[in-house]
Parts: sequence; C-alpha cells; structure tokens
Amino acid sequence: MAKIDFHRNDRPTIGIELELGLLDAETLALTSAYGLLNARLTAEGHQQEECSNFKPELMQCVLEINTGICETVSEAEQDLRGKIAIVENACDALGLRLWWGATHPFSSWEDQRITPDDRYLMLVNLLQEMARRLVTFGLHVHVGVDSGDKAVMICDRIMRHLPTLLALSVSSPFWEDRRTGLQSHRSKVMEGLPTAGLPTLMRNWSEYVWLVNHMIETGFINTVREIWWDVRPHHNFGTVEVRVCDMPGNLQDTLALASLIQCLVKALSDEIDHGTYQHDSHPMMVQQNKWRAARFGNQAKLVDTNTYRSASVTDTVKSLMQKLKNTAAELACEHYLDHCLTMARTPSAAQRQLDILAETNDKQEMVRRLVEVARITDPLRV
Repeated sequence: MAKIDFHRNDRPTIGIELELGLLDAETLALTSAYGLLNARLTAEGHQQEECSNFKPELMQCVLEINTGICETVSEAEQDLRGKIAIVENACDALGLRLWWGATHPFSSWEDQRITPDDRYLMLVNLLQEMARRLVTFGLHVHVGVDSGDKAVMICDRIMRHLPTLLALSVSSPFWEDRRTGLQSHRSKVMEGLPTAGLPTLMRNWSEYVWLVNHMIETGFINTVREIWWDVRPHHNFGTVEVRVCDMPGNLQDTLALASLIQCLVKALSDEIDHGTYQHDSHPMMVQQNKWRAARFGNQAKLVDTNTYRSASVTDTVKSLMQKLKNTAAELACEHYLDHCLTMARTPSAAQRQLDILAETNDKQEMVRRLVEVARITDPLRV
C-alpha cells in the first residue's frame, strides 16, 4: 500500500470533490459527454496540471470537480466557484448542463457508457452489473489529520454522525424513471458494492494497513482505491475522507455540509488529543439510523447512540451545532455551518424534486428548473 503522508496542521485542511451529472441541454437526460467536455477544457488550457481538477469517473456522464488543498471552507468556495464557472461556460458552448443530484430522475443506467480506462474496465469485469448501475453522484470531503492512528480513530468516532450527514444531503428519490419511496436511493446502490457502506471498526493504523494488505493479497481487491466506505482514511492525502453524502442540490448546501464535516473531524481530533473517552456506538444502531436517513431524509427520527432516545434531524443538528460552536469559530466557518440548520428545517433536495414533480407532472421540467436554480453563472451566449 502507498505510504501515507500526514502533516501536522493547527488548522485542518479541507478538500472537496463534487460528482456532477452531464446533461443534454435540450432533453435534460444524462449524456456520455465527458470526452467532449474534456477536449474543450483542454483546448481552453484548463487541463494542463499534472493532477487535473476536472476528472472522469466510471461513467462518461459524470464529471468530478476537485478543489485544491484549502485552509478554510471560504477558500474552498472561491476555488469551486472559479472551477464551476469554467465548466458551466464550456457546457454552454457544447449544449450541455450540470446536474446537482445523486441520481437522475429519468435516465437509465443501461444507456450510459463506461469510461474507456483500464482500471474502470477491470472493475466492470469484476463487479458486473453492480458496477454498470453505478450512475450515482456523491460529495466527498477530505479533512487533514496528523497521524494514521488518529485517522482511523476519527473514522470510528464519526460513524455515529454519518446518518445525520446523509439526512441533510439526500437528493436521490428517483431510480430508473420511477419514484423509489426513498430520499436517498444512491446510498442503497452504493451498498451493493462489496467494499462500500459503513466501515468495519478498526483500532489503529496498523490494523487498517493489515486489513487492506490482506484484502489485496487474497485477491479480494486489487488496490486500496477499491475500498468505498462511507468514511475512510485516505492512503495518499493524509486525510479522513467522508463519502456518505448524496450530491447536494446546490453549492450553498455543499459548503454547509463541508463545514459540518470539517468541524466534526477537528472536534473529534481535539477529543483524541485530550484523551476523551469514546462512548461505544453499536454498529447496528448506526446502520438503522442510516436506513432512516435514506428513507425519510431530514424528516427522519434518529436514535441518539448515547441516550438511546429518538430525536428529529432538526434537534440533532441543533445539538451538534451547539457542541461545534467554538470549533466553527476557530475554523472561521460559522455562517456556513449555520446553513445546516436551514437544511434540516426546509425541504431536502430530494423533497424539492418531488414537490416540483407534483406541481408540474413533468420530470423534464423538474430537471430544467433545478438545473437553472443550481447554476452559479449567467448563461454564456454562443
């Protein structure tokens, strides 16, 4: 396994990865246009860095946009706004649009093309239909930590909060042109993979390394990159990577969730430094809370894994925000974090999709409205 690179930071760095769908501007259906978009971005000089900030995914209908290493969520916002503007203008010129949601309301996974990359083709050969149906879009947030042992401990301690993050981010009520009855169908699709979902409990970095090496040596995975847990230590970046979230419906919601994740990781890191005892949280309770979040979104009743009492997502977020108040001030992200409470109290991205469909009875019109609302630039006239 590659050597992990941890650095001591008084202010934990943050990196954000967005997975956005590529749509045909006329039909609003998903389109396998990554190659076309990449060619234009390259011609415009935006793909010259060795590690590009615009990347392909398994399916050609997906674009990944990455920030650099940022000190604050505000810095990440500036980074993302610049990159999204570049992509939106390129999409305008090509007759494309960006979809902010975790599944598409009416496009079928069977119509999407695999990216012609050796690693992706190998995955499809190994996972078969479980890989072919991965037409989903998620938000991944990296937060820097200072040791491998701490990364593993934070992954363990943050697990109880993952259902809350999912409940706030839900944006995938549709699958294969039908309502699923869930607010996050993406989370269920991801759980179909053999190394996805909630991670196993690990005591330290050595146990994590042993587990990964054992899985490689026995042929269960080919590389550590094939572990897609809801939260994981990142083997190259020296970060805790939180992957549980659906792709939020807009940039504002994305930044709010990123701030909550950065605060949680920092607060848990400080607890570890202070020797704070970790209250055990039974994995089954976390799993049940995750199911409730996927089913009901921000209307779920989540069981507190310390008190065993049910609470609304709004009350859960209120409690978290109170505990993280000083951390948010230290990280200069208070106003981003405040928006999480708004997200808890107002219709989720998934519910907004359902509400517009109830009003219009037209999924294409629903997608059109949400695409326009999520846009950060004025349309480029070409």
